[in-house]
Amino acid sequence: MNKMLDKYQNQVVPALKKAFNYKNVMQIPRIEKVVVNIGLGEALENAKAVDFAVTDLTAIAGQKPIQTKAKKSIANFKLREGRVIGTKVTLRGSRMWAFMDRLVNVALPRVRDFRGISANSFDGRGNYTLGLKDQLVFPEIEYDKIDKLRGMEVTIVTTADNDDQARAMLQLLGMPFKKEA
Repeated sequence: MNKMLDKYQNQVVPALKKAFNYKNVMQIPRIEKVVVNIGLGEALENAKAVDFAVTDLTAIAGQKPIQTKAKKSIANFKLREGRVIGTKVTLRGSRMWAFMDRLVNVALPRVRDFRGISANSFDGRGNYTLGLKDQLVFPEIEYDKIDKLRGMEVTIVTTADNDDQARAMLQLLGMPFKKEA
């Protein structure tokens, strides 16, 4: 069983139940899914960029990503409807918990000049989005094998009713939020 899931069930759930006075276990917020997304603006000029991004995301997530296509044409960006402009993977279950464990305990501490992640990146409904500047923070990516540094977005979708409940849950799971001055 995964360490992060163990921690959630044995430490986070009782702490949240006590902190927010939940009467029913089903009220306690939990992580529903984690979506990892790489936007590929350069895919319009470089067709190989998509293949490299898919390879990187497969190594990081342990699951093959889908390619996202443009929904409409935008002339200023030389964008045509239907062109591949990104790649994303949705993780649930054991893969999600394994990814969360690696993100919190391995990847985030490897970010250069790391002082914590912003506590203000919640959407108002208890979901958290985190932007990473490069894919090298994950140990699965070998420096020699990448063609270019690519940023990615990690969205953590929770069942929390509001941001405070989600923030408390993620903090108890070990997310290193920045201390606001």
